[in-house]
Amino acid sequence: MSIPPLPPSLESLGRRPFSFYPPVVNIEHNEWVYQRATWSEILVLNTKTQEEVWVPRRFLGEVSKVDEPVMIVGLKRELEYKAGALWPHERRVIEMPRAVNDLPPSPTEPQAAPKPRNVTGIRLNDGAESRIGKLIVAALVLGVLVTFGVVSFFRARTDPSRVTFVPILQQTIGLTAQDKYHDVVRKLGQPTEDYWKSDIGELQYRVLRYKDKGWYVILMGSDREEARYIGTMNENWKPIDATDPRTRAMLNGLPRF
Repeated sequence: MSIPPLPPSLESLGRRPFSFYPPVVNIEHNEWVYQRATWSEILVLNTKTQEEVWVPRRFLGEVSKVDEPVMIVGLKRELEYKAGALWPHERRVIEMPRAVNDLPPSPTEPQAAPKPRNVTGIRLNDGAESRIGKLIVAALVLGVLVTFGVVSFFRARTDPSRVTFVPILQQTIGLTAQDKYHDVVRKLGQPTEDYWKSDIGELQYRVLRYKDKGWYVILMGSDREEARYIGTMNENWKPIDATDPRTRAMLNGLPRF
């Protein structure tokens, strides 16, 4: 059995441009070139701003095996550029303001001690005690039955004999990472609808909808004509085909058009 090739390292890219995923916060142009490396950091150059940034190795993930439409270098954490360096991006939680009358009690004002309530003794007759006992027993039996049902349900779902196999849809679609718009039209026909999303930075994408098939074919690239195929979504906007695991992860985070 053949072993799939290992993904390339960042040092092996040479002068080929690549993009970080997720993109670095506070940097609009997401295209970089490898410069040099140390044992703990890697120096990259932004192709537009010509600014050099050191990236700690502990934040670097895998490099995609294919470079179509663009070479992707994964990041283990979302990073933020500030003060000339990269830092882990922290999303701040804004505390909701208190209501006008919702003020804590002043420490100088003594709180009135709660007045004890008059407790009236209640005497249960034998009939009431019998009914309460029956209700307790019934509740216990019902709890046991519900627990047994839940356990049986999840055990049945994890039973290997009940596993169903779904055929790989990519064999039916027949598209590759080298296919552009005209290649898709030649293989699948004219799309029902054609959209272009151009306001998400360097990774812009084109959506070709085939309404009769229930498919949304996704092309991605730096411009509309050079965009290449990365995967297909179904009517529920779930990926049913992708060129590789890295593009499938991108499809999972792609906002619906």
